[in-house]
Amino acid sequence: MSVGSYAKQSASSGLITLQVDPGEIEAFKDFASLVPKAAAAAQRRALNKTLRWLQTHIARAVGREQRIAIAAVRQRLRAYPINSNGQGKLWFGINAIEASRAGRARQTQSGVSVAGRRYAGAFFKKVYGNKPDIWIRTASKHFKASDYPDTEASGGGGVSSGWIAENDSRFPLAKAKISLEGVRPHFEAWTGRAHERLLEVLEQELNFELQKYLRKSGNG
Repeated sequence: MSVGSYAKQSASSGLITLQVDPGEIEAFKDFASLVPKAAAAAQRRALNKTLRWLQTHIARAVGREQRIAIAAVRQRLRAYPINSNGQGKLWFGINAIEASRAGRARQTQSGVSVAGRRYAGAFFKKVYGNKPDIWIRTASKHFKASDYPDTEASGGGGVSSGWIAENDSRFPLAKAKISLEGVRPHFEAWTGRAHERLLEVLEQELNFELQKYLRKSGNG
């Protein structure tokens, strides 16, 4: 296993793991050996602060690039508590996101518009669940598979695919979604920037603990 930060991707998510290389705290080795609990506390704070920083910057970057409300992107990001190996993890779900969550959907005579996107022939309605979404009948001349990712256009699939059937499946519907596949190339860059940020914050936190120790011991 790598001793530095790294990212892994799957079909539906990306996982960024942040961890400090022991060699990166070499300058504080003597202090860490004298006050190991203080050094460990500094490392935990640095990891937690960096995870929050990473959440904020990923949400802003993806929201801006994909034209999606930042709040909706943040719901796809989940930070995990620091584990016993000194690792902080940030999970990012990259399945296609419902277009209705990208912004405020507006119904027009010709379809639905949201966050600069237009879905001709679609309608904004509560069909399944307790919230309205943007739907289109797959038989509509305006149906385009690219606007409805995760939809199998050959027939009425399950709820998870964005399909719902009306009137005994005579009018299968597809839910408008926005693909997040475009974020995949950015994972390594995000991980690199987060690791650089982690080292900056770690130095600040270790210095804080060192100064606190020196004041307490009367050596400051």
